[in-house]
Amino acid sequence: MNVEYTGRQYVVTSTIRKEVETGLTKIRKILGDRFETKVILAVEKHRHKAEITISPRNGPLVGLAQAKDMTIAVNEALDHLEKQAVKYKTRWMSKKRSARKSEEVKKWNGHSPRVDETNGQNGLQTVVGTSEKTAVPVMVHKYPAVARTTEVHLVRSDEAVAMRPMTLEEAIKEAHFCDRDVFVFRDPKGKLMILHRTRDGKMELIEAP
Repeated sequence: MNVEYTGRQYVVTSTIRKEVETGLTKIRKILGDRFETKVILAVEKHRHKAEITISPRNGPLVGLAQAKDMTIAVNEALDHLEKQAVKYKTRWMSKKRSARKSEEVKKWNGHSPRVDETNGQNGLQTVVGTSEKTAVPVMVHKYPAVARTTEVHLVRSDEAVAMRPMTLEEAIKEAHFCDRDVFVFRDPKGKLMILHRTRDGKMELIEAP
């Protein structure tokens, strides 16, 4: 298990290493073994801080926590990281199933509607005429009887908006810590920024005008 430890005003003990590796064993059962791990343990004003970063294929995932005791901080950071790993695996499995279904639809040629190459619309081609010689090809389109609508559900969330200016690195860590797919913040110059987690798990930065 490849784990890189960094101690800031703190000496990393064998007990803490064992706590970290025990927690990572659970996460590896979820994500597999293909990720690197960096652990930063620091003590600031009697507060013990733990930052654990793993780098799966579409990562990274970050677990942050602070407490009066380093063991508690490490375990809380690992718990948060485990929850993120479960969400990451769920997204990956959902994307994989969606891709498999799309491939199956492409291969299936039973009664699927044919695409009209001239206008890109889906339709079924038939012919109209009293005989084969006078038959004229006609494209028949099928439309849903009722238009689909999506119900909008509004939720006010203070965790999705930063209350103070922060750097991009700080914003990414905060978004991971709060487990938010959308995070709004201002950079040190006051410019409005939006972090958005895409369906493949990557973080996308949007600069508001």
